[in-house]
Amino acid sequence: MKPRTKIRLGDLLVQEGIISEEQLMQTLSAQKQSGRKLGHMLIELGFVSENQLLTFLSQHLGVPLVDVTQYQVSVEAVLLLPEVQARRYRALVLDDKGDHLLVGMSDPADLAAIDILSGVLPKPVKVAVVSDAQLFQAYDRFYRRTEDIASFAQELAEEYQDDEEFDFDTGVDDEQDTAVARLLQSIFEDALQTKASDIHIEPDNELLRIRLRVDGVLQENVIKEKNIASALVLRLKLMSGLDISEKRLPQDGRTNMRIKGHSIDVRVSTMPVQNGESVVMRLLDQSAGVLSLDQTGMPGPLLKRFRVLLKRPHGMILVTGPTGSGKTTTLYGALSELNQPSAKIITVEDPVEYRLPRINQVQTNSKIGLNFSNVLRTTLRQDPDIIMVGEMRDQETAEIGLRGALTGHLVLSTLHTNDAISSAVRLLDMGAPGYLVASSLRAVIAQRLVRKVCESCSEPHQPSPEEGLWLKNIDPQVANVTFRRGRGCQTCNNTGYRGRVGVFELLEMTESMMNALKSNDSIQFGQAAQHSPGFVPLAKVALTYAKMGITTVEEVLKLIEMVADEQKEAPESEALVEQIDAGSVETNVDSTDTFESKEDKPAPSSDGFAFELEPKDDSSDNGHG
Repeated sequence: MKPRTKIRLGDLLVQEGIISEEQLMQTLSAQKQSGRKLGHMLIELGFVSENQLLTFLSQHLGVPLVDVTQYQVSVEAVLLLPEVQARRYRALVLDDKGDHLLVGMSDPADLAAIDILSGVLPKPVKVAVVSDAQLFQAYDRFYRRTEDIASFAQELAEEYQDDEEFDFDTGVDDEQDTAVARLLQSIFEDALQTKASDIHIEPDNELLRIRLRVDGVLQENVIKEKNIASALVLRLKLMSGLDISEKRLPQDGRTNMRIKGHSIDVRVSTMPVQNGESVVMRLLDQSAGVLSLDQTGMPGPLLKRFRVLLKRPHGMILVTGPTGSGKTTTLYGALSELNQPSAKIITVEDPVEYRLPRINQVQTNSKIGLNFSNVLRTTLRQDPDIIMVGEMRDQETAEIGLRGALTGHLVLSTLHTNDAISSAVRLLDMGAPGYLVASSLRAVIAQRLVRKVCESCSEPHQPSPEEGLWLKNIDPQVANVTFRRGRGCQTCNNTGYRGRVGVFELLEMTESMMNALKSNDSIQFGQAAQHSPGFVPLAKVALTYAKMGITTVEEVLKLIEMVADEQKEAPESEALVEQIDAGSVETNVDSTDTFESKEDKPAPSSDGFAFELEPKDDSSDNGHG
């Protein structure tokens, strides 16, 4: 069969009015001298942008436009096409769809190349448009050498000294020129590019699974060579100063590496599993620095109230939420704002996540008795103005922190609770005296990260009747609201979501709440908090985001379920939850409430609940804390 020829791209662009005939002739003349492809020359001469050209090809040829950095590429599918042919035809097998293979090409109009690929691949081919730059990044990412893996594991101990910083920017030297070194480099580069918060390395029966947590959700890549798992784990243990001979017990370590100009702090946790050892790594990009409060994603009115609280000379402010809700980001943002030459700041952390100038940061070490309570006692003798405690873990730490807040220090800390109201109750549950909590606690911020609707595939969505009932319990006015959700596309890897946004609630202590705490009456405290002017619950804030099309009904209901589960787990709050479920505890917060308040006492506002969402940098979503 005679091979098909290439569609004449230049003629098509002229026909569509994207370029002129004169621009085409100028480009063809330049192409003869350079020998490069027409599309490249059009972009280089500035007649079209790369995105404009790719979009045109996608629409004209009726093929999808794929962002490889966001698409969950199948490693097994990639390896169906040898690297030499992939580079020759500017192609990458993205996925095995069962009855066909999805192949990304930078030039999907090259029909001859498509015919050749159809002949060498085991299944029929369907084409997608991919940028040249992403293709070359993918070649480096997916095509790796696999020889000498077994012998490399034995040489690792001699290669690496545990006080070194791994610098991937300088390239892989002769000793590191191995599949494992290249694979690790690629894994960390992928994680950096996708802004992953965690890397999971999990050996399976015949596979090695590499999973990255992006936007709070794990994305999986599979590698066939399971036998490299032990070499990977060994190298990571050496990098993080762990015992390479101990495979029966979990271990925790830490290392630092430099990748593409970024200094990445890596917290490593290993655990023995059925098929070897599982490794999870939490990534902290030190090069990104600490976010300011303006970058945390906190709405303007609430941020204004928070700043007023931070200016007070003493008292305790808690930031609460589950793991990964961004508590650490908020605390470090507060510290960076408070960090002045006139203030002595001491932090007690496990571990120290970001290094801050002028601040005395102490990392606890329970193995030598350097625990939170011991360090906190010493901290109070160091003449601090501000103290940050990584977490209120037990009664002793809580009491010392509360007494420090009562004696003229501003104390910032976190709790693992799911809303602001239950945080004060949790302190009582831990054994802290009610009078001490009432006298010291000034405010609690609860926060969450909810996924944002993908803008590329956003579409109207009507909640189911059951979902509608849940939403009406939060806001009776939702009946006429059209919500949005992501249909799923290549941009969002068919999840319907891309990125996350912070949801915050701020509870400031009032006289009625303090009286309830003094009496150790959690029921009365919950009622007073629900009636507190200016208090807007997390669920209502999240629903407002959904009404604005920022997030989905599904994310709102997930948040509601998490908060309800946490409340039912708290022993002292069971009766309160029963009353709330029965409708006996009502809130005076309606659709006219905002985050606005007076400086000293929370007060209702008439500005409406449609608070401003100021544009924030995506880097605020690090998922830590």
